[in-house]
Amino acid sequence: MKKIWLLVISLALVLAVVGLSGCSPGTTVLGEIEGLNISSQQEGIWVTGQGKVTIVPDIVTLRLGIEAQEASVVEAQTKATEAMYRVMAALTDNGVAKKDIQTQYFSIRRVTKWDRVKEEEIVVGFRVTNMVMAKIRDIDKAGSIIDAVAEAGGDLTRIDSVAFSVDDPSAYYEEAREKAMADTKTKAEQLAKLADVKLGKPTYVSEGIQVPPPIYPRAVYEEAPVPAATPISPGEMEISLTVQVVYAISD
Repeated sequence: MKKIWLLVISLALVLAVVGLSGCSPGTTVLGEIEGLNISSQQEGIWVTGQGKVTIVPDIVTLRLGIEAQEASVVEAQTKATEAMYRVMAALTDNGVAKKDIQTQYFSIRRVTKWDRVKEEEIVVGFRVTNMVMAKIRDIDKAGSIIDAVAEAGGDLTRIDSVAFSVDDPSAYYEEAREKAMADTKTKAEQLAKLADVKLGKPTYVSEGIQVPPPIYPRAVYEEAPVPAATPISPGEMEISLTVQVVYAISD
């Protein structure tokens, strides 16, 4: 019985060796057994470059809407709907195109509290929330539009965030990409010199884009009965792009 098992194991080893020898020339399988060569994808000089471009935004995007709470769903929804119609009218009356207004969030939720006497959770009302994203293409009017929305929605107004962007960022990304690639080349050349090797051509390129976060306002507009004109300053924003490049090492 032992002889049979030894024969089976020997045949399996022979087939494994034949299989390894039959692999394509470009495939490395455990190197040459003794050297254990790493795959060619792990070879070369790996560097990451960064390109930054400072620009002035020409678009401001507001996330705004209405939140109403009443004793019943019907009352809350009716109140929220009426207020939202006024907010939408305020946006369009101030030059915001309908195509630039998009619903982002809508919900109807129960509002509960813990009853210590009954020792159970009871429903005290219902909250309706309706939020939209409004894209303002004339930044100079952003402050007056916020004021108009706050007045139209009254105490139900909610403004969650303000984000700045550019309508067509392609040219700026091209510039940032050129700077990032130049940065990788500079780093790779220095590393090649320090390692006393000759730098070859890129064999791998990967790009990553960093998007600036929106601005979240701290103030709640219904707190002030007669709010002053809301100042909105676009300032400058930064487009940042990273590129990872692998350069071959030439002979």
